[in-house]
Amino acid sequence: MRRALPLAALSLIVGSALIGDAGAHPGMGAPTWNREISRIVFDRCISCHRPEGTAFSLLTYLDAQPRANEIKDAVLARRMPPWGAIKGFGQFRNDQSLSPEQIELIVRWVDAGIRRGSNPNQLPPTPPAVRRERFRVPANAVLVRGDGRLSATIVVDSLFVDPSTPKTSARIWATLPTGAAVPLVWLHDYDAAFVHPFQLQTPRQLPAGSRVLGLPPGTSLALMSSSDK
Repeated sequence: MRRALPLAALSLIVGSALIGDAGAHPGMGAPTWNREISRIVFDRCISCHRPEGTAFSLLTYLDAQPRANEIKDAVLARRMPPWGAIKGFGQFRNDQSLSPEQIELIVRWVDAGIRRGSNPNQLPPTPPAVRRERFRVPANAVLVRGDGRLSATIVVDSLFVDPSTPKTSARIWATLPTGAAVPLVWLHDYDAAFVHPFQLQTPRQLPAGSRVLGLPPGTSLALMSSSDK
């Protein structure tokens, strides 16, 4: 007569069978274009990646599917979206870079088969066209070149870096007269073709006598207050 298996052993066998069955269907629960990926693209990429934009279109699944591996490589390298700054060194309210969770979703989407999804009703509305224009520095902004010292106090609301090379990497910060260090922005492969302002999450006062450090030769930094037009 066979002895009955203990409850713990039976649970282990059943659990193993369920895991094995789930592993046989790797597409279950995988991200789809309709449900997740289109939302990331529409929020972060579509101002350039559309038929009338400055880069190849990603407006539809049929646009994105043949370029999926290219998209994966670009987001893993943080080349796209072209934010050009390292997270955590300064906080910005207009941060257009992808979060680690969004990058993971895109990678999973590609690795799991670049699925479209079976329900077109899950697609978000197509975003309207947005015209990109090169940012113009206000005439009354404070311009800094090299290791500059501020002659007057300014409450900085946003920054604009005008790089001297196509790809610029530099850690830029300010030292106050008290000796305290204030992070401004840490550029990484900042693309001169996609220059943009960095809008601070919270305006920061830099007193007269503060020094701006870390600017590469030939690169300028505009410090702008909320009153600059």
